[in-house]
Amino acid sequence: MTTRDSLRINPPSNRLRGSMPKVGIRPAIDGRFGGVRESLEGFTMEMARATAELISANLRHSCGLPVECVIADTCIGGFAEAADCAEKFQREGVGVSLTVTPCWCYGSETMDMDPLLPKAIWGFNGTDRPGAVYLAATLAGHNQKGLPCFGIYGRDVQDLGDTNIPEDVKEKILRFVRGGLAVATMRGKAYLAMGGVSMGIAGSIVDHELFERYFGMRVESVDMTEFVGRIAKEMFDKEEYQRALAWVRENCKEGHDWNAPEKQRTRDQKDEDWETCVKMALVARDLMVGNPRLKEMGFAEQAQGHNAIAGGFQGQRQWSDHFPNGDFLEAILCSSFDWNGIRQPYIVATENDALNGASMLLGHLLTGTAQMFSDVRTFWSPDAVKRVTGHTLDGAAAGGFLHLINSGPTALDWTGHALKPWWDVTSDDAGRALDDTLWCTSDLGYFPAGGWSTDFTTLGGIPCTMFRINLVRDLGPVLQIAEGQTISLPDEVHRTLDERTSPSWPTTWFVPRTGGDGAFRDVYSVMEHWGANHGAISVGHIGADLISLAAMLRIPVDLHNVPSDNLYRPTAWHRFGGGLDPVGADYRACATYGPLYG
Repeated sequence: MTTRDSLRINPPSNRLRGSMPKVGIRPAIDGRFGGVRESLEGFTMEMARATAELISANLRHSCGLPVECVIADTCIGGFAEAADCAEKFQREGVGVSLTVTPCWCYGSETMDMDPLLPKAIWGFNGTDRPGAVYLAATLAGHNQKGLPCFGIYGRDVQDLGDTNIPEDVKEKILRFVRGGLAVATMRGKAYLAMGGVSMGIAGSIVDHELFERYFGMRVESVDMTEFVGRIAKEMFDKEEYQRALAWVRENCKEGHDWNAPEKQRTRDQKDEDWETCVKMALVARDLMVGNPRLKEMGFAEQAQGHNAIAGGFQGQRQWSDHFPNGDFLEAILCSSFDWNGIRQPYIVATENDALNGASMLLGHLLTGTAQMFSDVRTFWSPDAVKRVTGHTLDGAAAGGFLHLINSGPTALDWTGHALKPWWDVTSDDAGRALDDTLWCTSDLGYFPAGGWSTDFTTLGGIPCTMFRINLVRDLGPVLQIAEGQTISLPDEVHRTLDERTSPSWPTTWFVPRTGGDGAFRDVYSVMEHWGANHGAISVGHIGADLISLAAMLRIPVDLHNVPSDNLYRPTAWHRFGGGLDPVGADYRACATYGPLYG
C-alpha cells in the first residue's frame, strides 16, 4: 500500500524560462464620435470584461497557473488605438488575440495584423448595431491579407446590452483560446533529443525544420554519454537521490520476472539497476529544465538545463545494450507524481520518437493531463479472439479492438486512477495508481543490461483520443486523430492475449469510434490507416481541440472521426472549398499559408 503522506500536492509553477503567455482582449468600436461611439463604449468594454472573466474562470495553463487576460486600455475605433493596443500587448506578453465587438467598426483600421498571434473575432449577434457585419467584413479583410482568423458568431439574436455569453459562443471562445495558448506556450522552448536515432525508427530522426517552422521551437541535442558522465561524477542532487531511492523502494512494487531462470539478474544486480534508473530520471529531468541545486554543487553550466518543454530518450540499443533501460525515467517523468509529490507531468518520448513526443506535447498543453506513449501493436478481430481464447466479444468490443502497449512512457496515471488535469490529482488518486502498478525486470532479450518496466492494465470505459503527427516528404507534417474508449476484458481473456506479447509492459485495450466509410469503417481500417508504429493518447475526446490547434499551426488533418459540426477552423478554410470538401480545403489552406513561423 502506497504511503499517501509522501504524495503532497505541489502548487503550480512555471519551470521553464520565459513568462506564461497572456490572452489579449481587443474591444473594437464604431469610431464616430458625436453620439455613436459614446453610446457603445460601456457595453463594448463590458463584452471585453465578460470575455476575460469567462477565460480566466475556465482555463489554466498546462503548468496549472491561471490564465491572465489583458484588455486594451480603450476601445479601438481606428488604427491609432489599434497601435496603442498592440504596444500594450507586446509589453504585457500577450500570445493570443481575441477581438470582441457589438457593432460596426472600421475593419482594416482596427484589425490585429500581427502574423504570429493566433486571432479570433467575436461579433455580437444583435440587431441594433450588428457586430456580425463587422465580423464578416473584417474576416474578409483577414483572408484578403493572408492573416487567418477564427470567427465567433452566436446562433441566437441577443439584445444590445445583454452581457450573458451564449453557450455556443463560450465553446468557441474557449476552444480558440486553448489552442492559441498551446501555440504561444511552445514558442521559444526546446525539444531535447537525449541520444539519436533508435533502431532505425523514422520518428527519431529529429527534424529541426518541423520544430522551428511549425512550433517556433528549437531542437537541443545531447549524447547519451552525458548520462554516463553525470552519474559517474555524481552530478545530481545527492540528497534528492537518497530520498527518491527510498520512495521507490517503498512505493514501486516489483512484479514477476518473465526471463528464463538461468538468465535472470541477481538480487544485487536488480538493486543496482534501481539505483541507476533513479539517477537516470534525475539526470534527464535536470537536462530538460535545469536544477539550481547543481549550481550550489559547483556545476553552474549544467544547472541551467535546456529549457525543454518536451524531450526524448533514445535508449535502444546503444544505451540499453550496456546500461539499464530508460523505462523508469520515461514512465515516472511522464506521470503526474513522483517522490516530490504531485506535479506537472513531463513529456518524454521513448526511443526519442520526436514526432510522437510533439504529439504528446500538444495533448498535454490542451488538457494539463499526463499523456500515454504507446505502440499501436495489434488489431484483435472477434474471430481471432474467439479462436485464441474461446471468448465471444460483445458490447463496445464487439467489432474488435487495438492493443496499445509499450515498455516506455505510459504514465502511471494511465492505470486509470489519475486521468485528470494534474492540479486536480489527489494523493489518493496517485496512491491507487502506484498500488495498481508492478515494476517488472526488463525483458533481457530487448534490454540485456537490465532495468525495470511498468506492468498494469488501464481500466475500461475511459473516453480517450489517440493521435499522431506524421512527416511526409514534399508534404510536411500531417495529423491523424482517432477518438474512442478503453475497454476491459475478462481476466482470463486478458491474460491469454497479454502473455502472447510482452506481459511485463503496460496494456491498454482501445476501441476507436467507428461508422460510415473510409478509415473509420471498422477497427481494422483504423489500424490499417494509422501512419506509424506509435501513437500518443490523451484522456477525453479532444479531437475538435486538436483540429483547431492544427489549423493554427498549418498542419492538415488526414484522418479523424470528429463530428463535422464540431470542426472549427479559421474562416479562410471555407474559401478553399471547406463547404464542399473539408479535408481537401484543409490541405490547400495549410499549403497556401505555409508553416506559422515561415
